[in-house]
Amino acid sequence: MKSQPTENPYGLRNTHKIPNVIILLAATLLLLTLVPLYYPFQPSSSTLSKSSPESHIPTTHSDVDSIRITEHEKCDIFSGEWIPNPDAPYYTNKTCWAIHEHQNCMKYGRPDSEFMKWRWKPDSCDLPIFNPYQFLEIVRGKSLAFVGDSVGRNQMQSLMCMLSRVVYPVDDSYTPDENFKRWKYVDYNFTLATFWSPFLVKADQASADGPTHTGLFNLYLDEFDEKWTSGIQDFDYVIINAGHWFSRPGVYFEKKKIIGCRFCQLDNVTDHPMTYGYRKAFRTAFKAINSLQNFKGVTFLRTFAPMHFEGGEWNAGGNCNRQKPYRSSQVSLEGLNLELYMTQLEEYKAAEKVAKQNGKKFRLLDLTPAMLLRPDGHPSRYGHWPNENVTLYNDCVHWCLPGPIDTWSDFLLQMFKTENWRSYRENLPQKQRKDRIK
Repeated sequence: MKSQPTENPYGLRNTHKIPNVIILLAATLLLLTLVPLYYPFQPSSSTLSKSSPESHIPTTHSDVDSIRITEHEKCDIFSGEWIPNPDAPYYTNKTCWAIHEHQNCMKYGRPDSEFMKWRWKPDSCDLPIFNPYQFLEIVRGKSLAFVGDSVGRNQMQSLMCMLSRVVYPVDDSYTPDENFKRWKYVDYNFTLATFWSPFLVKADQASADGPTHTGLFNLYLDEFDEKWTSGIQDFDYVIINAGHWFSRPGVYFEKKKIIGCRFCQLDNVTDHPMTYGYRKAFRTAFKAINSLQNFKGVTFLRTFAPMHFEGGEWNAGGNCNRQKPYRSSQVSLEGLNLELYMTQLEEYKAAEKVAKQNGKKFRLLDLTPAMLLRPDGHPSRYGHWPNENVTLYNDCVHWCLPGPIDTWSDFLLQMFKTENWRSYRENLPQKQRKDRIK
């Protein structure tokens, strides 16, 4: 994708200059920090059972055995368009308890519903709609961890809602800390977990206020965040993500010494662009995974999902009121979004090369191009009651549930199928492998 000059750094228009990145991205403080504090992710005790949920949406066991794939291995499932899907959504805000209040758009009065009725169509093949039975069979006896920020937690909650047509999990957490939840699908011996690490590296808050009143953080760019690096070793799949938190003011450390900062306004400290710390943090996170001798799982980098503020800055009326997706010809990845995306890809490719040498598996869950086209899928102001006295602005960062983020499970299931097929093929005797290629 080509970068073009733009007024909006989220790739929505290309006719003006880029606004001040610091102010535009500061929305993430309230959206990514206050939200989980006001509404911890916890179902009522009556929902924590192994029984199947009530749902008016029929599901079947069809195609449970059709788990291996071969025909789409070389198809780029991440390049395509959004097309209408009248059958969606596959759950509602009333049938799934896993929806975070501030992503429960229909509960809080969103008047339109078309944003839920689209699916992703790759250019050269089809991406099957998520089959919860098939997914649960693939992950039977396995475990999946989400490492990163609240958008990663948003993805996990979406997956739980997609699976809720079959069964609910039970809370299997080892700590009361809502940032480190663990869920068990007992009938399938499948574990879901979330590890909170918005910077992916060791970090602490130096000030709750800071230069932009969004906090000031110390980031130790060469040190592992052991809260997740020590916890993922037994997981079969790990999905890591990070992005919006790096817009915040931060002081950068390496070897325990300050090497620079991001808009910290400290005397005699070099100010760096957002991508400086971003690159080093991903490099350290990937190094951590590659250094885990006992980790035999598959690591997925889920590329970041762009914000979509239009009509002003986040604290000056900026909003995301669109009700339909863009076509790929209408918008392009540019500005800061492009820089962050390319930084992720470059660090991923370097880490993947090392991983192959060490016998580890890295995979790319490349969702940025698809989600750039979905300005219609954010909660906007429909994350709380209109008369509710809360210090929150329009949320154009997270995703409504149900909503476009549910398609991430379509991608994930397809990648799990591909992974199973790769493992099957790699374990074939060499002669059989050659015969199958013929």
